[in-house]
Amino acid sequence: QYSLLRDVVSSLKRHRMHEQQFSHPPLLILSNFGLQQIQVKLMASTFQNLFPSINVHRVNLNTIRRCLLITYDPDTQLLELRHYSVKVVPVGVSKGLKKLLQEKFPNMSHLEDISELL
Repeated sequence: QYSLLRDVVSSLKRHRMHEQQFSHPPLLILSNFGLQQIQVKLMASTFQNLFPSINVHRVNLNTIRRCLLITYDPDTQLLELRHYSVKVVPVGVSKGLKKLLQEKFPNMSHLEDISELL
């Protein structure tokens, strides 16, 4: 079973598709691939070699825009693939500062000083 990209995009209320998402490989997450069966190890190795490895000490977190989750169900022997878009949002700051951090410039015509925004 599968879904086409155009069907997924048309079902979303607010879809976020931009070219920068596909400029870097996704973060690969393998779930339930720890079994000792040779075919499961082979599948895990195949999926890991599809994408370049990520050095956790050197990776720039701003480059990770997608996440690919692959789950193996040992009972049915089926794979479930989910592809997520990752968005970084500032937390714990005022609404005005959040807009500035996201490079969305708010309307400051009603303000007398920048401190009112912050």
